[in-house]
Amino acid sequence: MVLLFTGCGEPQNRAKGVYMLLDTSGTYALELKKAQNILNYLLGTLQPQDTLAVARIDTGSFSEKDIIAKVTFDTRPSVANNQKRAFKGTLDDFIGSVKSSRYTDISGGMLQAIEYLNEAGSGTNYILIFSDLKEELKKGFIREVPLKLDNYRVVALNVTKLRSDNVDPKEYMGRVAQWQGKVEEGGGQWKVINDLERLENLFVM
Repeated sequence: MVLLFTGCGEPQNRAKGVYMLLDTSGTYALELKKAQNILNYLLGTLQPQDTLAVARIDTGSFSEKDIIAKVTFDTRPSVANNQKRAFKGTLDDFIGSVKSSRYTDISGGMLQAIEYLNEAGSGTNYILIFSDLKEELKKGFIREVPLKLDNYRVVALNVTKLRSDNVDPKEYMGRVAQWQGKVEEGGGQWKVINDLERLENLFVM
C-alpha cells in the first residue's frame, strides 16, 4: 500500500520559464546585436509549454511596459513554430530600432521578472541578464527590496568590461560579486557566461 500511494503523486512540472533582460543603457545598447544569437538559441531549445519573455532594462524597469515580447509555447508544433517566428520578428524589430536609455534599473527588471515568472507557474525559472551589470538609478528611485529567488537560476550574459574596469579590475570583480551576493541571499543560483559560443551551458547549473 505504501508503494502504491508513493507512486501516485502530482506529475512533475518540467516546464521552463525564461525571462531575458536586455540592457539598453548608454553604449551597451550597441551590444544588443549579440543578444539575437542568444534568442535564436532559446527559440531552438525551448519546448512546448515553456514560457519565454524578453524585456528591456531602462530608466524604470519595474513595469510591464518594458516587456518587448512574451509567449508560452503551444503543444502543437505548427502553432509553436509560428509563435517562434513572430517572437523573433518582434525582437529583431526592437533591436534594429532601439534607443539607448540614460539609466540602468537592473533591480527593477529583476523584480518584474520574478513577478511575471511566478504567475507563469513553470517548474524551473531562469532570469537571463544581458548587461555590463552596472546599475545606475535615476534620482528618487528606490530598489532596496530583497529578491525572492527560490527555485530561480540567474545567468549574467556578456558582462562587458567598462573603461574604468581596465584601470582597476577590482571594479569589475566587485560588480559581479555584488550581484552574485544579491541573488544567493535571495535563495537563487548564479552563473556568468561571457563566451556566447558556449550557450549549451545556459541551463546547466
